[in-house]
Amino acid sequence: MLAAAATGVQVGAAIVASRFVLAEIAPLTLAMLRYAIGFLCLLPFTWSALRRGAAGSRRSDWVGRSWTHDLLAMAALGVGQFGLLIALLNYGLQHVGSAQAAVIFSLFPLLTLLLAAALGREKPTPVLLLGVLLSVAGVALSLRPRLELAGASGGGWWGELAVVAAACTGALCSVLYRPYLQRYPTVPVSAFAMLASVAVLALMALTEAWPARVGALSTQAWAVVGFIGLSSGLGYFLWLYALKHESPTRVTVFLALNPVTAALLGAWLLHEPLTASAGGATALVAAGLWLATRTAPPRQR
Repeated sequence: MLAAAATGVQVGAAIVASRFVLAEIAPLTLAMLRYAIGFLCLLPFTWSALRRGAAGSRRSDWVGRSWTHDLLAMAALGVGQFGLLIALLNYGLQHVGSAQAAVIFSLFPLLTLLLAAALGREKPTPVLLLGVLLSVAGVALSLRPRLELAGASGGGWWGELAVVAAACTGALCSVLYRPYLQRYPTVPVSAFAMLASVAVLALMALTEAWPARVGALSTQAWAVVGFIGLSSGLGYFLWLYALKHESPTRVTVFLALNPVTAALLGAWLLHEPLTASAGGATALVAAGLWLATRTAPPRQR
């Protein structure tokens, strides 16, 4: 439970840190650096897991598998989960406040449940649907100030749409990952997927001239990037540890700490307004997440 809670706090803290440093670094470059550092954090655990897996497996367990197909599929999912998702989130954070982005991104687990239900891997229940409706109401409440100002400012919704797209990308990848996580050790799969995303992001970030920009980063920016990368690597390991020792339902509930953390840190460090609507939106999303995850039977979860 402590590992799950720490992961929920880490997600919110990384959102605030990303919004802070995006004034100095481009979105794709930040995503590349984030998971390059995260991959290095997972590397020792990956090597240990591979050694244990090789020692405990039989040759017949590994013969006949389509390694090329599986590697390509895991690489593609890694590019989506660790590359496209974070790039979209970073782009959104350039235009949306930390607390509002965190509330929208908190739809991630609920979108995962809905997608799993649509694919026949979850059985939707009235309580699940009520949880989804509460969460959607929370996101709508968080967007109310933006709706009120939309007519006057004439601004677009690209930031909010980017955060929604990031949550949808994460939900899709989470559902499609399941066969490979059942077939192979979890940490090596995650590390390989992360490495694939770093390779693709390094090519995509050439449009942002990342070699020159990285060399010109200030010491403060490097410190923030280092925090984001190290916390992401540690947070992902804690997430896997929590899922190993607790039910997914109880672990997922702690993601509700994400918008709470982002709202408090955003108000403290970035001087973002802490409004009553933001608090109400966070409460609605947390209640919806709790309802949607507490009722699923163990096998369906």
